This record gives sequence, C-alpha cells and structure tokens, in this order.
Amino acid sequence: MVTEKSPLALFKALADDTRLQLVLLIMAEQEMCVCEMTHALNQSQPKISRHLALLRQHELLSDRREGQWVYYRLSPSLKAGALAVLQDTFRHYQHHIRPARDRLTTMGHRPERRRLCC
Repeated sequence: MVTEKSPLALFKALADDTRLQLVLLIMAEQEMCVCEMTHALNQSQPKISRHLALLRQHELLSDRREGQWVYYRLSPSLKAGALAVLQDTFRHYQHHIRPARDRLTTMGHRPERRRLCC
C-alpha cells in the first residue's frame, strides 16, 4: 500500500517499466481497459493483468466494470504526495509513452465508454 509515510512502496511499484508505462498511459487516457493496454504496450494479457493487480494492491489504480469490460484509472484515494510524483513524471516523460500512444491510435474496435468527468 502506498502511503505518505512509505514513499519506498510507491517507487517500488513504479520501478518496473511496464507498470510505469501503464500508469502514465492511464493518466493520458483517463481510463483504459486491459485490451487497450495489451495493444498499446504489445504485451500479453496475463502480463498486463499481473502488473495491474500489483498496482491495484498498492492502491495506485482502481477499476470498474461496464458490461464485459473492466476499466482502470488512477485511484481516487491516491495520496497527495504520490499523485504529485505521478503528475510530475507524466509532465516530464511524455516521450516514454509516445510509442504506446501511437500504437493505441491504430487499434481498431476500441471499446466504447463514457469519458470520466474531472
């Protein structure tokens, strides 16, 4: 669990490139389903799901079900310190997720969803 008193948990959760890219992609898209993430990162569904489970366990992400789809987004209970680190990383490292975002634009039949309001 990521807490204000335990920044090490946050950095350990983000220390894997796949997990870091997942978080940054989700921030860019507001929310994503697993099929979008597997396409964007060109990774298998079991690998993506394993990383998502760890990010949920550390309370960085939350999920919601809409029909057959499960969507992931940043956890609304994310602590201010963790959110600040993520926002700063997102601002300065867009180039890190650019190839994945480009691949996402080529994905046909993306699931329809209601966009979240901030």
